[in-house]
Amino acid sequence: MPYRHARYWVSFVLIVILVGFWDSYFTTLKTVPLAFHAHAITALAWVFLLLLQDWSIRSRRRNLHRIGGTLSLFLFPFLIVGFVMIINMTAANYAANENEIFRFLGPSFALSMLIAITAYLTLFYLALKHRRNTRLHAGYMLSTPLVLFESPFSRVIMGMMPFLIITGSEIPQRILDAIATAMMISAVFGLLMYLRDRKGGVPFLLAAIFLVIETICIYMGTHIQWVRQGLEYYAQIPAELTVASAFLLGTAVSWLGWNAAKGPKVQGTAVLPS
Repeated sequence: MPYRHARYWVSFVLIVILVGFWDSYFTTLKTVPLAFHAHAITALAWVFLLLLQDWSIRSRRRNLHRIGGTLSLFLFPFLIVGFVMIINMTAANYAANENEIFRFLGPSFALSMLIAITAYLTLFYLALKHRRNTRLHAGYMLSTPLVLFESPFSRVIMGMMPFLIITGSEIPQRILDAIATAMMISAVFGLLMYLRDRKGGVPFLLAAIFLVIETICIYMGTHIQWVRQGLEYYAQIPAELTVASAFLLGTAVSWLGWNAAKGPKVQGTAVLPS
């Protein structure tokens, strides 16, 4: 396993998810919308799968690692569905026009979520395509939590580390500032990983680029007319159609990535910061 400390990184992401969403999700399971459950279950399953893959390869249980890889092909479409269901809920709340905070945050949330989906599709496709190159494959898989990390970490910032929000803004702008702060911290981590190993760290650089784009979208989305209007139009699309499209898109990436791998298996050596 080229990233010997990967389990600590993924475990840290898991802890931040639990802390960040403890009050808003884990203590209110019976009252939250279905979209939250779909997104939470698939995202947590993805993080646990990464832990399984790291443990199986470190303990030389290669058959179990292959099984985990096969499971990722089937889990990934549902992961994308979870993201799209959050966009659907955001669009519905925005179109309902019943809450000024939803009206302000909705376009930025939706646009940044679209970038996050694009990032996941790209990173997982490349992870599959380069699965014969151990270092690149592991890097692309381990860079996916960076895209997921900002959401729970922004809540941790709001509740426990407000000093990181240097703008001094108020709600609802403060929410966007917290998310942008979390994204930029994640992007800096990705950039540092790349600088430690410029050849093998390309996956983290790519994730960092996506996070910078997301940060721009978080700040600009709510102020762009075509984004606001597009969200109104999107809200009119039947949810069944968007969910089915998300599932097909995730399935296509799994299939295309799996069949894109070529060449002999290549080993690599790189280490996550401890």
